[in-house]
Parts: sequence; structure tokens; C-alpha cells
Amino acid sequence: MALTSSRYPEGVREPSASPGVGSPTARAAAPALLAYAGVRATGLLILVIWAAVEDRSPYTLLTARWDSLWYARIAEGGYGYQVVLEDGGVHSDLAFFPLLPVLERAIAAVTPLGPGDAGLLVSQVAAVAAAWGIYAVTALVTRRRSAGVLLAALWGAYPTAFVQSMAYTETLFTALAAWALYAVLTGRWVWAGSLALAAGLTRPSGAAVVAAVWLPAALQVWRARRASPRLLLGVALAPLGWLGYVVYVGVRRGGPFGYFEVQGEWGNGFDGGVALLGFVWENLTTNVVGGVGLAAALALVGWLLWLLVRERWPLALLVYTGVVVATSLVGSGYFGSRPRLMMPAFALLLPATLALLRLSPRWRALVVALAALASGCYGALTLLGPGPP
Repeated sequence: MALTSSRYPEGVREPSASPGVGSPTARAAAPALLAYAGVRATGLLILVIWAAVEDRSPYTLLTARWDSLWYARIAEGGYGYQVVLEDGGVHSDLAFFPLLPVLERAIAAVTPLGPGDAGLLVSQVAAVAAAWGIYAVTALVTRRRSAGVLLAALWGAYPTAFVQSMAYTETLFTALAAWALYAVLTGRWVWAGSLALAAGLTRPSGAAVVAAVWLPAALQVWRARRASPRLLLGVALAPLGWLGYVVYVGVRRGGPFGYFEVQGEWGNGFDGGVALLGFVWENLTTNVVGGVGLAAALALVGWLLWLLVRERWPLALLVYTGVVVATSLVGSGYFGSRPRLMMPAFALLLPATLALLRLSPRWRALVVALAALASGCYGALTLLGPGPP
């Protein structure tokens, strides 16, 4: 088992841990899946009730809102759609990676479902797979099934977890990433590379999964002074999805940087965090409460990353989490989407999970229930309003 860490955080490893505690069988993962389903059901119930009060359709909100419309268009007619803005700018559908619309189109071709319905089906199946993968990784690295159950539930209560119930890519990407991490941690290199390839076809942050395969592989080769054929094959497969789509867009646009030009047209350039600092400063000077809250939230993310590094969690987990957070924060695009973009970095919830495990089961359940209610209310407010508050 290739866990690239010399120890586990103090108080995590239990001497009485049963054999096979990191096993990802359906029976072992069932409590995590039930807990996750309960949390998400709470959020959906709040949305249904709130939408009924406002005479809105929750189904439409989940299948035909924001990016889900772009994915459905790609599934129906392929790439080539674009919107010309009033200021002359252009938003092209080439900004969206192809795996979700490909799955939507395939399902719509063999079932009565339309692309939006198919996208919702993919998202829900992937949500279960994501919760399962999160359980598997967490139980493996902590040697505690209870940690895997709790972290899966907390991930379902993430502030922007309403997106997990939409025809979006978050659950699909997180499922592929979590199982790729599990494959790396258990030395299944071909599986790791294949899942990284698929993740790279899902979202731009697929690069984080590639890095989470490459760096632990490089460390293993450096320590062993040799590389197995399966490791080399996994390393070779890992970047092909992300790189393949970037090359495809480059060919469509007639230049090697075509994908980045498309992202630039959407306002999503990489500036090392300059725009983020400007956004924080603008809020501090015009809306003190909001600015302080934003600064505190960013400080919290930094503190959580530092805790993960200090506790020396496995390298694959650290690399993946760090790259997802970094790519979510250093761009110059719409800042309301940043929490959603960080949501696949589920390891950020590890410190909270371990802290809650020190409480009694009754108090843990209460905390998760309150988090589910808060997340559900925030999700309903966001979906029924113009966008992220």
C-alpha cells in the first residue's frame, strides 16, 4: 500500500482498528452513503418547499440553470455555440470540457430523457460515487470508518452543495478525483492514470488530479530507483484527457493557446491572485462586514491547508487539495463561483472531521443536521435568486 506519508496525525490511528478498515466495499460504505443521502435530501426538501412558496419549479432550477444550459446545448448540437455580449465580448461553449455533455448525449440517445434530464441523472449517480470515494479515501488515510462516514456527510453539507444536485460537473469530477486518489494511495497506477484521464476531460481542475498522480509516482521512483511498467503506464495516461481537450480547442481556434484565449474571453485569466486581492480590498473599503467575512474565509482556507501539511497527510491528497484551491483562487473570473470551484477539495474538511469525532455521536449528529439545514437554506436562496449571494 503506497501511502506517501511517514505517519498519521496524532490521535488518528487507533490501535484497535479492525483489519480491512480501509476497504471500500459497498457494505462498509453504506453508512456514509446513507448519511450523505440524508444530508442532500434535507437540502432538496428545503428547496422544494421554498420554491413552492415562490411558485417556482425546483426541477427546472436543477436542470436548466446557468452552466447546465451550456452542457445541454453541447450535448444536443456539439461545440460551436457562442454568445456575443453587449460590449462586444464573446462567450464560447469551448470553455466547457466534454465528458458530461458526452454522457448526456449518450444517455439521451438510448432513453426517453432529454440532455438536461440525463445530466441530472449523471450528477446524482456521480454524487453517490463521489461520497463513496470520499469515504474510501478518508477511511484509508485515517484508519477510521467513522471519519469516512462523517466527512462524506459534511461534504454533502458544504455551503455550495446545492450544485451537487444540479446537472453540473462537480459530482462527476469529485467522484473521478476521489477514486483516482484512492488508486494512488493503494498503488493501483493504471487505474489512477485512467481516472485522472477522465477527470481531465471533465473540468479544467483535472490538472490537479494529474499532479496528484505524477508527484507521488515520481517520489516512489526516486525512493525505489526503479519504475514498474504499470506505474509508467499510469503516469502516461494521466494527462491525456486534460491535454487532449486543450489541444482540441487549440486546433479549433487555430493556435496553441486557444483554450486559454477562450477562458480569457469569459474573464477567467490566471493572474496569481491579483484580482482576488483587489476584490477583497474593494469589499473591505465599500462593505466592511462583507470584506472582513471574505478575508476571514480566505484565512480559514489557508489555515486548513496549513493543518493538512503540518499533519503530514499523504502527498497525493496534499497535492490534489493544494492545486484545486490554488486554481480556484488565482484566476480573475467571477468571484461568486470560487467556493463552488473549491468544493471538490474534500480534504479541507479533514480537520473538522477529526475534531467532531471527539464529540459524542449525539453531538456529531446535531452538528451535521445544523450544517445540512444551513447548506439547504443557502442553496435555496442562491437558486431562487439571481446567483450566489
